[in-house]
Amino acid sequence: MPQGQPSAVPDDGMTTRQRRTLPVLAVHTGPGKGKSTAAFGLALRAWNQGWPIGVFQFVKSAKWRVGEERALRVLGASGEGGPVAWHKMGEGWSWVQRDPGSSEEAAREGWAQVRRDLAAQTYRLYVLDEFTYPLHWGWIDTEEVVRVLHGRPGSQHVVVTGRHAPQALLDAADLVTEMAKVRHPMDAGRKGQPGIEW
Repeated sequence: MPQGQPSAVPDDGMTTRQRRTLPVLAVHTGPGKGKSTAAFGLALRAWNQGWPIGVFQFVKSAKWRVGEERALRVLGASGEGGPVAWHKMGEGWSWVQRDPGSSEEAAREGWAQVRRDLAAQTYRLYVLDEFTYPLHWGWIDTEEVVRVLHGRPGSQHVVVTGRHAPQALLDAADLVTEMAKVRHPMDAGRKGQPGIEW
């Protein structure tokens, strides 16, 4: 399988193999659709490698049944690839209008759980879905997040999704992808539909 060639090789005293096995912090941000979808595609690759995966959803409601959750839970329970744990912290977008205090507390507890799991090296891949929103809203301190993610032990990979990613998080990331919207069915008055949005 082609591995690609880096455009530059730093003079850091590391071998190619050492550099290749460094943990990755990825951020998928921007106004376009596909940030979470790309992260869950990465989770499929991790599952295939047999890695334990932890998915932490910071905004989507616990009542929502999204296709990625069902698929990854089934795959995780199959015993063929890596195990998958799924955690939902938010109450959905309506939390902003209802009781932001309880949602802020839930987001902070979600981040506290991520910190505990990173310290214990519970997973090999962490999907922090829509985690940029609690950072953008000031519910969770971005500097602390960057510090914790930078100091995570072992070879734990982390992918963070959501719009409005703070600059400090972008600066700390190894991989940043910005999804740009060119056109969306909602622009023509069409609502989300099964199989496309969930």
